Amino acid sequence: MVWSTFGRLLLGLMVLLMGLVGGTSGTQAAPQKTLTIGINQFPHSLHPSFDAMAATAYILGFARRPLTAYDADWRLVCMLCETVPTLENGLAKVVPVPNEVGDHSGRGMEVTFRLREGAAWGDGTPITSDDVVFTWQVGKHPLTGFTSIETFNRILDIKVIDARTFTMVQDRVSFSYASSGDFRLLPKHLEQEAFADPARYRERSLYNTAPTTPGLWSGPWRISALERGVQVVLERNPAWTGAAPAFDRVVIKAIENTAALEANLLSGGLDMIAGEVGLDVDQAQAFEKRHGDRYSVLYRPALYYEHLEPRLDSPQLSDLRVRRALLMGLDRPSLSARLFGGKVPVAASSVSPLDWVYDKTLEAVPYDPKAAADLLDQAGWAVGADGIRQRDGVRLSIDLQTTAGNRTRERVEQVIQAQWKALGVEVVIRNLPPRVLFGDVLDQRKFTGLALFAWISAPENPPRSALHCEEIPSAENGWRGQNYTGYCNPEMDRLIDAVELELDESKRAEIWRQIQQLYAHDLPALPLYFRAEAYLLPQWLEGVTPTGHMNYSSLRAEYWRDNRP
Repeated sequence: MVWSTFGRLLLGLMVLLMGLVGGTSGTQAAPQKTLTIGINQFPHSLHPSFDAMAATAYILGFARRPLTAYDADWRLVCMLCETVPTLENGLAKVVPVPNEVGDHSGRGMEVTFRLREGAAWGDGTPITSDDVVFTWQVGKHPLTGFTSIETFNRILDIKVIDARTFTMVQDRVSFSYASSGDFRLLPKHLEQEAFADPARYRERSLYNTAPTTPGLWSGPWRISALERGVQVVLERNPAWTGAAPAFDRVVIKAIENTAALEANLLSGGLDMIAGEVGLDVDQAQAFEKRHGDRYSVLYRPALYYEHLEPRLDSPQLSDLRVRRALLMGLDRPSLSARLFGGKVPVAASSVSPLDWVYDKTLEAVPYDPKAAADLLDQAGWAVGADGIRQRDGVRLSIDLQTTAGNRTRERVEQVIQAQWKALGVEVVIRNLPPRVLFGDVLDQRKFTGLALFAWISAPENPPRSALHCEEIPSAENGWRGQNYTGYCNPEMDRLIDAVELELDESKRAEIWRQIQQLYAHDLPALPLYFRAEAYLLPQWLEGVTPTGHMNYSSLRAEYWRDNRP
């Protein structure tokens, strides 16, 4: 009898304690806020220096911070540093360097940065000058195969002043001396083991083998889960010392079919669709007409150069007359009007009308199918019995590839296919998933005809990586560079080198004019149009600020806010 009473008392006490614990937990633990974003690509790699995909840059904007970046007003600002170096504030200065380096002028620059106090990797390890030196060593090594090795080769030395302060000694005087550009910091304490064998660094890097390692990341969030081809999950970074983000988790879902991307937004599977890698303007406009009362749709003209990238050593495309004929045989003004309501400007070269260096005197190649046919005749491509031109037993048949599932690009392909067929040119469409097209196919120049995609640039960005002879990817150089066409013109090299060295804006504008004129003449690529960004946002989301360039809105996502009560 006594034991039974004690047992009942004990049971009651346990229930009371469980209720108290449960109640305390319920009052203290606020529900997690999650933002789910849709994009139309999944990155080939999450390493910051091996992948030129827009999806990679967008995702890493949540998880990393560069030294400097351009803001939404196109001004260079500090992100990981404290003060942007300038000649005026003394943090940058012209210094003598050996005559045999750089532009052989004997003049270089010393540029001093100080890392932001409290900046740390996601595992709490401070970001220091040692990480800067390590990144430089990895980037300049010829066997690692970074996309832009030129960035690292131009740095003659990095002088460490203290744990947070360092000076980069640059081999030339350049107008972009304060921009960190492609210099993307790596955590030495995690990546030095992979770099022990430089030739295998790409495959051994934790960014590829273990991307959920917390210390790889330096932004407001760090990558906590990854399902390749499907989604990336980011959680709050406890080591972050900047503005506190409003969202505990950010889930980025890759839906490569843009019609399905839109459907997922409407069904509630997504909160928003990114403007940088989402729907094109035509799709966003159609969406806004139907659902503008439920969503906010933002548009931003952008430095997105949509073009056709040719394999210049192919028998069909090596002749400039053929490339010019193809461009003249494509009605780009009509394409812009029909697909985009005339809201995307036809491109004359790779430089956008939004950029201050744009040459306003340069006119786009006009639509003239008769002149195009004459050029093909002059090039020896005669119309065959089946209506397709031939020369020396070779058909004028061109493979065309773009990102599979992108509805707008697929419609553009259909226009191209139909209009070129009227010229006697066969177009064979062979689309690929974005991570495949932007992976080995372009990086290792495995395409054979034309690739349809966009280059995304920063304001006044010299096109070295895409046009310089030294930037043609090959097995010998570790597939570095983005000159996928194989274009090589010593005069273009000279102009690119010259524009980077000129500090005087008026003189630089003249060099830019010559670059654009030469581009329009040589047609290393076939210009189509300049895209705008279209953001599909929930009405409760505030603070998303489109930039219109390659330093995406995700770099400032800690300022996004949920205005729901």
